[in-house]
Amino acid sequence: MSKESTIFLTDYDLHLWMEGSHHRAWEKMGAHQAELKGEQGTRFAVWAPNARRVSVVGDFNGWKEGAHPLSTRGDSGIWEGFIPGVKQGDLYKYAIESHHNEYRVQKADPFGFACEIRPQTASVVWDISGYEWQDAEWMAHRKEKNGLNAPISVYEVHLGSWMRGAEENRWLTYRELAPRLAQYAAEMGFTHVELLPVTEHPFDGSWGYQTVGYYAPTSRFGTPQDFMFLVDTLHQHNIGVILDWVPAHFPSDEHGLAYFDGTHLYEHADPRQREHQDWGTYIFNYGRVEVSNFLISNGLFWLEKYHIDGLRVDAVASMLYLDYSREQDDWIPNPYGGRENLDAIEFLKRFNTVVYQEFPDAMTFAEESTSWPMVSRPTYLGGLGFGYKWNMGWMHDTLTYMSKDPIHRRFHHSHLTFSLLYAFHENFVLPFSHDEVVHGKGSMIGKMFGDNWQKFANLRLLYGYMFTHPGKKLLFMGCEFGQWSEWNHDKSLDWHLLEYAPHDGLRRWVRDLNTLMRGEPSLFELDSDPSGFQWIDCNDTEQSTLVFMRRARDSREVTVCAFNFTPVPRHNYRIGVPFGGYWREVINSDAPLYSGSGQGNMGGVESVPVAAHGHFQSINVTLPPLGMVAFKEESREA
Repeated sequence: MSKESTIFLTDYDLHLWMEGSHHRAWEKMGAHQAELKGEQGTRFAVWAPNARRVSVVGDFNGWKEGAHPLSTRGDSGIWEGFIPGVKQGDLYKYAIESHHNEYRVQKADPFGFACEIRPQTASVVWDISGYEWQDAEWMAHRKEKNGLNAPISVYEVHLGSWMRGAEENRWLTYRELAPRLAQYAAEMGFTHVELLPVTEHPFDGSWGYQTVGYYAPTSRFGTPQDFMFLVDTLHQHNIGVILDWVPAHFPSDEHGLAYFDGTHLYEHADPRQREHQDWGTYIFNYGRVEVSNFLISNGLFWLEKYHIDGLRVDAVASMLYLDYSREQDDWIPNPYGGRENLDAIEFLKRFNTVVYQEFPDAMTFAEESTSWPMVSRPTYLGGLGFGYKWNMGWMHDTLTYMSKDPIHRRFHHSHLTFSLLYAFHENFVLPFSHDEVVHGKGSMIGKMFGDNWQKFANLRLLYGYMFTHPGKKLLFMGCEFGQWSEWNHDKSLDWHLLEYAPHDGLRRWVRDLNTLMRGEPSLFELDSDPSGFQWIDCNDTEQSTLVFMRRARDSREVTVCAFNFTPVPRHNYRIGVPFGGYWREVINSDAPLYSGSGQGNMGGVESVPVAAHGHFQSINVTLPPLGMVAFKEESREA
């Protein structure tokens, strides 16, 4: 093979790669089918700057090392070459011989578009072009679906266990899942589906969070085009798709990124910076421009090639702090003596800046569990630049409160009210995610206090509080119908529970909360703006009740929401309201439709000129036991 035949990356490509700004590196790196001098084959490019020799091995050459060597490109660290006859579906790896310690290894392609199904570990030559997308209408209008003033309710899903084939507990394919998931999410009123990581991973029990193939949708459920079909189908049902993305760490499997070319290339060399002790994984070296380039390019890849609408960045807190989950003497301070990971901070800022520059109608989410300031504020103001941040504090406080015996809840009232002191410091998502139903934490219904009736009433009450509280919503699969068992990634959800009235009633409740939230601008337009929320009464600790008002941009568009966190009905409960007129009861968690006891307000109440809570008008209502009700003033509806 002549040297001329090995050149596929231009000098400009190499300059961008070495500068760390080749944001579409997947177009040149990895394996791409091509024609050279009339021969069909595949070109390969891999970054291995400390290798002595690199060759491509695969089923096309009997996995013989050295049979198809690659050539280096200057001091870029990139090796490339063309192999005639290599075609779609062929298996391959890079055989790397290092300058260091006679290290020899066969590595999967970091930029591979497809992988063998586990436990096999080879990359697969695959052309990801040619899929005919049918989601033009969604893509043209998704900006209005993803904005801060849009109703956003996310259904978090693990594809391998949402629903399985009845025969032999088998996985459903992407194409089998597509119509079922799309129809269900649409019927339930969710606006988006968030997928636990679909990037290729060797261990089922990692749920995708230990990624090896960053550019490959897992082969467990089908081909890359099959995954495109899933995204496309969801879009055609008016459902956005958010991908759980893991740039915080990667596993140490020999065929993956770890010790890639005989050196710590993607990870740090010092174990005090390299090893994530909680998960047994390695931490990316964000200060190396090629590594940050690899990750930023990867984020853009999913947005561009797979029409993903948003990226939820996992474990951001572990990226921000050098001492995260480490003992006092087991971490290295930054140059200023602090514990902040300056390289990771710069990486996150660059990532968000580039994403919103390239895809202003997409979203980024931070799973960040500390009080780091301005996570969801623009980088030009000193923020990290995320679109949204998960509100982990709200989640922990509310679940703690709802586990209490109602007789003691009056002593824990601040667990409900504290979140409104900081609700508008960030653009928040309120998450009840998979993390709350694993590792011995039990199920959502199991966390609720009381007997079975009380548990379901408490969970309906909690979801009512969630869907009317400022912030976007996220609910993990199975939580919408009260699955009793803790989530098990090895089997389907317990769909048979919907045959029982309390479970089906809870599902109807979540569906109707989604419908209400999407239909009432007061419940979503100003989620991140303090002018969209006003307490009516947050001080009734003795009765464990709360009343607040949500406003839309049109200040006359209001919804009054009232909550009773005890099993004692509150009759003749007076609530101050801003307008006189008939206040229609728009939703009631105690309705028989939801398996409630049927206490309520006969469809609505007329206000009277009796002052209460700082208003000249008030309504006299019944607050059902362990229930929530919401009201709108009828005469002011459009």
